[in-house]
Amino acid sequence: MVDVLTEVLTFAAISVAIPLTIALVLIFSQWPQKLSGSAGLDFTAQLRAVPDRSALPPRTAYVAKDGRQLFYRKYESGNDQAPLLVLIHGSGWHGLALDPMARGLADAGVADVVVPDLRGHGPNPQRRGDVDYIGQLEDDLAALIEQQSKPGQKVVLGGHSSGGGLVVRFAGGKHRKLISAAILLAPFLKYNAPTTRPNSGGWANPLTRRIIGLTMLNAVGIRVLNHLPVIQFAFPQAVFDGPLGNTATSQYSYRLNASYAPRNNYLKDIAALPDFLLVVGSRDEAFFAEKYEPTMSAVNSRGTYVTIDNASHLEIQNNDRVVQAMVRFIEGLR
Repeated sequence: MVDVLTEVLTFAAISVAIPLTIALVLIFSQWPQKLSGSAGLDFTAQLRAVPDRSALPPRTAYVAKDGRQLFYRKYESGNDQAPLLVLIHGSGWHGLALDPMARGLADAGVADVVVPDLRGHGPNPQRRGDVDYIGQLEDDLAALIEQQSKPGQKVVLGGHSSGGGLVVRFAGGKHRKLISAAILLAPFLKYNAPTTRPNSGGWANPLTRRIIGLTMLNAVGIRVLNHLPVIQFAFPQAVFDGPLGNTATSQYSYRLNASYAPRNNYLKDIAALPDFLLVVGSRDEAFFAEKYEPTMSAVNSRGTYVTIDNASHLEIQNNDRVVQAMVRFIEGLR
C-alpha cells in the first residue's frame, strides 16, 4: 500500500514539475532586446506637433481605488448639457498625444473631455510600464469616471490604439454600466484578430515564449513573475532624443500588457460595447482598416464606422475630420 501511495505521489509531482519547468524555460529563454526603431509607426507628425505646455490645462491628480494619486487633464466645454468624454492614449505614450483632439471637442461645446495618463505611463510614474495586477487599469478608469462625472451626466469612453482596446475591455468588464457610449480610434482588438497586422506593423515586439510561459503559470494561479516585461515598442530614436523622450514607455510587464487589451475572447468584449463610433485611417500601418466592420458587426450591430482617407495610425489623433466625426456621433447621443 505504501509503495502504491509513493508511486501516486511521485507521478503527481512529476505531472506538476514538467509543465512548471517548461513554463520557466519559456519565460527565461527570452529577454528584451535593443530595437532599432526603424520599423513600425510614422512619428513624423508627432515630432513636429509638440504641445505648447504653457497653454495646456493643469495636470491634476485624482485618487485611484488603491489610494494612489494618478493624473489627468480636463478640457471644459462650458456646456452644462454636454456628456463627459474620457479619452485614453495608446501604448507607450501618454495623454499629451490627445491634446489637439480634446481641445477641439471641448471648444466645439460637445463634451467635457478628461485625458488621463494611465498608471505606469507619463512623466515620473511610480513604476514605468507596470501595474499591480491584471485589471487595475479598468479600476483606475472607474475611479476617474466616478470622481469626474456629474449626476445624470452621460459618460463616453474613448481611446486610440491600445487605448481603444482598453475601452473594449472596459465594456466587457465589471464597470461596464458606468459608460453609455464608446469611441474607438484604430483600436487594438487582439494580436490574433483579423484587424491586426503582424506585430502591429512592426510597432510591437512581443516576447512570445515568455508570454506563453507566464500564461501557463497564471492558469494555475502563479502570478509572482507577472512583473516581467513581455512586449517592447519600436520608438524611433528621434522620439527619445526629443523634448518628451523621457516620458516614453518602451516596454510593458505581463500584467500591464494583459490589462491594456480585450480579454482572450475579444469578440465577447466587443459584443458588450454600447453604441460606438469606430474611426480608422486608410493608411493605418498597424491595423487593416477594411477589416474592422466585418469583424465587429458580426457580434455587435451598434457600431458606426468611419474611414479617414490618407491618414496613418498616429495621424488620426490630430485630424479635423476625426474630430468632426466624433462631434456628429456625440451630438447624436442626445
